[in-house]
Amino acid sequence: MPTYNDVAIVLRTHKLGEHDRIVTMLLRGRGKVRAVAKGVRRTKSKFGSRLEPAMIVQVQCYEGRHLDTVTQAELLAPYGDNITQDYSAYTAAAAMLEIAERLCDEREVQVQQFNLLAGGLAALANSSHEPGLVLDSYLLRAVAIAGWAPTFDKCAGCGAEGPHRAFNLASGGAVCSSCRTPGSGAPRPQTFELLGALLSADWAVADASAPEVRTEATGLVAAYVQWHLERGVRSLRLVDRTPSTEGARQ
Repeated sequence: MPTYNDVAIVLRTHKLGEHDRIVTMLLRGRGKVRAVAKGVRRTKSKFGSRLEPAMIVQVQCYEGRHLDTVTQAELLAPYGDNITQDYSAYTAAAAMLEIAERLCDEREVQVQQFNLLAGGLAALANSSHEPGLVLDSYLLRAVAIAGWAPTFDKCAGCGAEGPHRAFNLASGGAVCSSCRTPGSGAPRPQTFELLGALLSADWAVADASAPEVRTEATGLVAAYVQWHLERGVRSLRLVDRTPSTEGARQ
């Protein structure tokens, strides 16, 4: 069978038999792939700890009819080790990994999604920003790459320049008074500013945002993402939004 080498982000694992695991990975050059890691649950496994969620590894696999098989795994970035030391970061990472798995199709190359997820995990591992901000920025940018880019500075209905005071999920973001429909929300102006900063990765604005603004933005981001996925995201309900006691590194 043909073999291949690629850089992979481990998205999820689950048990297979007594000693093996099925590993779901996002590969930079091959998209989402499911592969068997044989003997990985044995205490003397040569690469068991490397194939854990949020790890970035160089893998060698050979292709199978339904599942590939991992034959080698070299650790490139042990983000998972640092992330698991902070519960807020851990729950944010879990949501990011779940969203990435949902947005990426099997064996469809998604370089932008790969790079975005790798950057988000690095930010969590390095405590660059509050985990909740990293997660919300990732979510907005991930759905934008998938084709559902929201707009916060123009009307999503008619394109009129903002600022606007209403937000509508179905329309795709901010809406003017003419395009506003029943069920639209009315976030704070600062919330629209934060949402725009998260989408564009303007961390100076995002890091300076007030707690109540972040809370409101978080609710809108979660609603927007799940609206377009057309189903709930289990990990989002478990995200710990408690601010870090140490604060983000500057």
